[in-house]
Amino acid sequence: MSLISGGFDSSVSSFLCIKRGLQTHYCFFNLGGKAHELAVKEVALFLWIKYHSSHRVKFVSVPFEGIVEEILNKIDDSQMGVVLKRMMLRAADAVAKKLNISSLVTGESVAQVSSQTLKNMSVIDSVPETMVLRPLCTYDKQEIIDIAREIGTEDFSKNIPEYCAVISKNPTTKAKLEKIESEERHFDFDKLQAAIETAHYQLITEVVDDFNNASSEVAIEQKVSNGSVVIDIRHPNELEITPLQIAGAEVLKIPFYQLRTNFSNLNKDTHYLLYCDKGMMSRLHAAHLHDEGFNNIGVLDL
Repeated sequence: MSLISGGFDSSVSSFLCIKRGLQTHYCFFNLGGKAHELAVKEVALFLWIKYHSSHRVKFVSVPFEGIVEEILNKIDDSQMGVVLKRMMLRAADAVAKKLNISSLVTGESVAQVSSQTLKNMSVIDSVPETMVLRPLCTYDKQEIIDIAREIGTEDFSKNIPEYCAVISKNPTTKAKLEKIESEERHFDFDKLQAAIETAHYQLITEVVDDFNNASSEVAIEQKVSNGSVVIDIRHPNELEITPLQIAGAEVLKIPFYQLRTNFSNLNKDTHYLLYCDKGMMSRLHAAHLHDEGFNNIGVLDL
């Protein structure tokens, strides 16, 4: 089970596990941003559709707003980052046991940031009983970005909303277990248990339901009616391999990761049909646009 944030590291580490033949589920810790969760689900859905669709994969979202608040209020500034990671692994460990999953996956790379020292990771790893894999532990950042570009997740990760609720001014790089455990005695573990118990489990194919059920109000059309314009939202790599051609219809090429910013600039009097190969990404984005008040949107299902 990959602990995914949608950034370069967690997306690439997820891919490397999939590449190795591992059935890779996803666990996301919601630190308080709906936009972030939806963006992360897009990354996970993309990875599943492109590389992993033969497997039944779950996406688990754990509400961590209360955990962040507890850490900010009760934990020493320099220890907050390590404590947060330990809380995440405690929760992930519980989720993994519930789903009978044998290992956790993180996107950490040794010394890439201050919290990712060997000493800190050793203290963090003392928490879970489930084995922790770090496929990127020796990769440089540029190597990770290069892989993201190759597999198609670079544009996702560049546009992921950042949520920086727990940033220490002087984070420790040499965490001591006894110090961390002393700090954690101030923490209300009932809040962590509550977060674990209220985690939301769903199949990766069900993530489109999270757009306030707007997808049910978006028309699914099997052909292009007069006056409608098709928007091919597939990744540029897919466009090159299998370009979409529909006789008598105008086809715009706007990749999914540019759709949110570009759609408001289109003609509001024109009806647009979103297209992708499997229909999942088009439904997801159409639902999101509909939820934002755009009623001139539909999905093309060929």
